[in-house]
Amino acid sequence: MATTSQPAKKHTAGAFDIRNFIGVLLGIFGVVLLFMGLFADKEYAKTGNINANLWAGIVLVVVSAVFITWARLRPIIVPDDVEAPAVDPTRPGPTRH
Repeated sequence: MATTSQPAKKHTAGAFDIRNFIGVLLGIFGVVLLFMGLFADKEYAKTGNINANLWAGIVLVVVSAVFITWARLRPIIVPDDVEAPAVDPTRPGPTRH
């Protein structure tokens, strides 16, 4: 009797991966700066005739895409057999007896 053993599905961090949070926040800031660079008043004299908001927004959007792509291609695998930490009497919080 042959049984097919399927590998166990690996549990990933998913939305709780810190790279997703960083990527989304950088993306939001990048889009805001991108719009400010495109539509806001242009004061190039302060930056040497460079649209700093536009370039910073473009860079932040690209870095955001890198972080989110990195999190999708190399997800963090959460092990199933993690032991509970021992009770630490020096740690503040509710005491367990």
